[in-house]
Amino acid sequence: MVKDRSPGSVLFDTVNYASLLAFSLLMIVPFIYVLSGSLASSEEILTRKFIWIPNHFSLAGYQYIFSTKTIFRSLLITTFITGVGTLINLAFTASMAYPLARKNLRWRRGLMLMVIFTILFNGGIIPTFFVVKAFGMLDTYWSLWIPGAISAFNLILLKNFFQNLPESIEESAKIDGCNDLQCLYKIVIPLSMPAITTFSLFYAVGHWNSFFNAILYINDMAKWPIQVWLRQIVILSAGGFTDSSVSAETMIPPDTIKYAVIIVATIPVLLVYPFLQKHFAKGVLLGSVKG
Repeated sequence: MVKDRSPGSVLFDTVNYASLLAFSLLMIVPFIYVLSGSLASSEEILTRKFIWIPNHFSLAGYQYIFSTKTIFRSLLITTFITGVGTLINLAFTASMAYPLARKNLRWRRGLMLMVIFTILFNGGIIPTFFVVKAFGMLDTYWSLWIPGAISAFNLILLKNFFQNLPESIEESAKIDGCNDLQCLYKIVIPLSMPAITTFSLFYAVGHWNSFFNAILYINDMAKWPIQVWLRQIVILSAGGFTDSSVSAETMIPPDTIKYAVIIVATIPVLLVYPFLQKHFAKGVLLGSVKG
């Protein structure tokens, strides 16, 4: 039988829920503002300072950006960069986290100190650019994948997760003839899918939202991801963004186009996240309970 809750407990829960609700509204209000701005008419964009719900809906901004193949191409490029980049990140991170999780690894402490050192210090933009150039990766997507192939923070978390797995399972696999690589990909990774899914989401969102590295290393506009095009629209407005098929008399405020591109760039992540939310939450909780 559930006992009656004390007034202090009720007050704490009330304040807690109210605070969470307030923070949730603070997070969602900017998105609603951008969505409403992308659907508002030109007159409302020019006359109203804040649009919560448009009085007159218009899809002119979306028609404008989809009148050219640029957005479609950049979306495909971003999807390709995100997919391949996430696989590279997971392969490199798991391959390094697994041996570091083994207590019998030689020079394990020194290697961990080197990993932690990269969190505190890095070479900087110019040295990294010279390294990318020296390896011939300029104007290629390898420049977006290889320099950040391993996140030191994610590596440490995944190493700690691997350390919590029972060693008896790996010992049994080695008795059956598995080597270290087979233990990793046939035993450890399948048992660590909640954590792997969590870090997949971290890496994927990072690749999807990244634009600075593409600005540094990709000069060919045909290879730009959608975030770089979004930056161009924000800075240079919408002038000259579409092709000649758009009539000259069609005047659309630059803000409408910016909002529409933001929504188009955000929707894919919003569609994928609900399918990963269960694994994401489970991975975070497992790490916190056993850490």
